[in-house]
Amino acid sequence: MSRKKLEPFTVVSIVGVSLALLACAIPFWMIISGSFTSESQLATTGYSLFPVSFDLTAYKMIFTGPAVLDAYFASVFITVVGTALSLAVTSGLSWVIARRLPGISRPLTVFAYLPMLFSGGLVPLYLLVTQYLNLQNSYFSVILPLLVMPFLVFVQVSAFRQLPESIFESAKIDGAGELRIFFTIAIPLSKPILAVVGLFYAVHYWNDWFMALLFIDDVHKFPLPLVLQNLISNISFTQMLPQLAEAATPVYQLRLALTAVSIGPILLAYPFAQRYFVKGITLGATKG
Repeated sequence: MSRKKLEPFTVVSIVGVSLALLACAIPFWMIISGSFTSESQLATTGYSLFPVSFDLTAYKMIFTGPAVLDAYFASVFITVVGTALSLAVTSGLSWVIARRLPGISRPLTVFAYLPMLFSGGLVPLYLLVTQYLNLQNSYFSVILPLLVMPFLVFVQVSAFRQLPESIFESAKIDGAGELRIFFTIAIPLSKPILAVVGLFYAVHYWNDWFMALLFIDDVHKFPLPLVLQNLISNISFTQMLPQLAEAATPVYQLRLALTAVSIGPILLAYPFAQRYFVKGITLGATKG
């Protein structure tokens, strides 16, 4: 039995993807390696693929005290609750738009499309959250402004419109209403696009620090990106003062360790969505 010969395009694709993988994986691995390398070694030899002088000083400094653990709780709460709420609102909005219901689908389409073109501005947003909703120092002051991403709404609309219409018509003949069709047919058939949209929301919530900077003053409620930003700023500031710089804070090692600590948990979300990722992307990529 003769072996199937690879086409030139396939070979070029494999080589290109492999190079792209190395271009992404090597810097990430060097960050991990550098976070376990002593500050003196980093200063003399620079970054390396493996820790030359193994050292845990940076991680001991990060996890000394409750600041990082509180930040982890804040980030996990914002990411989990925010992603669940965003998926619920985005799915409901997308379903109504996708069904082309008279009198409501078109206004909701305009309502979802306009924020892609115009923004209400930072001052109105701040006044709305702090003075009308009274969400200052609440995790929901970070969640609500990021609740719906218009681009993901239209991605999910496209995916819903590719579901077989005959299934919905059969369900209607059997007496099912729109809510029952949505929860018992549309949602179970849309797991790939739900996984992809949920992953986008989760990454967006996990990495966001600007909303927390605007609306949260309590340091015990700072999410992880904001805590890390403050830690790096404070370290850089102390290095400008000679009397504090003599304390020999491992600046480079600490920055690498902070990066590793901040991106580690969200990477765990990718394996759960991997089985749906390619199918979900292609479902939402076609024009509805």
